[in-house]
Formats: sequence, structure tokens, C-alpha cells
Amino acid sequence: MTKLTAIIPTYNEIDYIEDAIKSIEFADEIIVIDSFSTDGTKEKAVELGCKVLDRKFDNFSNQKNHAISFATGDWILFLDADERISKKLQIEIQEAISSSKYNSYKLRFPHFYMNRFLYHSESKVLRLVKNNGVYFEGAVHEKLKTTGKTGILDNFVIHYTYKGLLHYINKKDSYAWFQAQMSLEKNKKANLFLLIFKPFYRFFHSYILKRGFLDGIPGLAVATINAYGVFSRYAKMILIEKGLK
Repeated sequence: MTKLTAIIPTYNEIDYIEDAIKSIEFADEIIVIDSFSTDGTKEKAVELGCKVLDRKFDNFSNQKNHAISFATGDWILFLDADERISKKLQIEIQEAISSSKYNSYKLRFPHFYMNRFLYHSESKVLRLVKNNGVYFEGAVHEKLKTTGKTGILDNFVIHYTYKGLLHYINKKDSYAWFQAQMSLEKNKKANLFLLIFKPFYRFFHSYILKRGFLDGIPGLAVATINAYGVFSRYAKMILIEKGLK
């Protein structure tokens, strides 16, 4: 029988971790890769029967790659603590890994903001893969590398994306430092054109091309903050280049 390992990276996720684990109890093995939480996250995961690994956080890819090395399942499902697998998606996942039609699958993630799911702000992210030489690369917004054909599952992951406006902005700002440093390490440069054009295009893509306007005011807020995140990245690149960080 095909075995499934679920991997959850955590740091101080006590408000979320129990529901996340319970939503993937159908997995044969659950690994929590924890960055030395201080709020009881690790203890709760142990109580719920998970295999818990402690590792000091350096970047997202290294955390998950460390957990992959302990996975014994034929397939791996990656889940964050603020995400939930619905019953319909559970059935679809079990059918997908049994069929072996694809080597990996993308899952659908509608944003949850202002107490509603924004289905026109949906992302499709590679999260379900055969455990065969897979790995992540990139310090933030890490990419999962695999081989073979990739499918897309129909049912949505329940994702409580942001706890509020301030949390949303702070998260974008935090990611921007990682992204800025990564871009500079790849010898990319920031300039006034990118600082203006890239945020404008991100807003246009999110609000118009992906039809975020159909999600009302929340859709407008998400598109605006996404554009701010891009602006913040290029602004931080300039600050680092000038030695002001």
C-alpha cells in the first residue's frame, strides 16, 4: 500500500498546529520540523503522535530538506501550520497517490482575508510529490524541485493566510529582506524603473488578470499589499547596495 508522509515546518504555532495535524491524520507519518518553539508547539505535536525534529532556522529550504531526509513515505505532502486539508481534498490526495498518474501535484490555495476566502486570489503550489530525490531551493518563497509530470488537484486547501492587515504587511516586509538578499547574491540590480514598474505590474496581475476585483474590497487590499511587497523588495535591494542596512 502506498505510504504518505506529511511535513509541517513550525515556529510558535500553538494556535494552529493541532487543527493542522488533525486535518492530515490520514497520513501514515507526520513530521514536524520545529525551529525551537517556546509556546508549546513542539509538545503539542509530540502529544498528537508526530515525529518532531528540532533544527535552528536558517532558511525555509534547508528546514524542509532536513525533514525530507527523515521521510519514509512513498509520497510527501507539505503543509504549513495555518493550512488545513478538507475531507474532499483528503480523498482526492489518496486517489492521486494510488493512481501514480503523475509524479507530483499542485494544490489550490485561495487567500483567506477579511473573514472570507478570495477564490480569485488563488495560488497553485507544488505540495504533493513522490519521495524520489525531491528537494527545495531558495531562501524564501522556496521552490520544490522534482521530475516527471505534474498534475493539479481540484479541491482547495483551507489556508488562513493572514491574521490581520498588520500581520499581512509585516509578513511581506519580512520576506522582502530575504528576497532582496537573494537577488543581490544572483548579481541582480535594482533601479528606479524596477521600483516603479514591478509593483504596478504585480497589482495589475493580481487585481485585473487574476480577477481580484471580483473579490471586492478584500481583493483590492490583497492586490495593493502584494504590490507593496514587490516595492519593498526593490527598495531593500537599494538599501543593501548602498550599505544602509
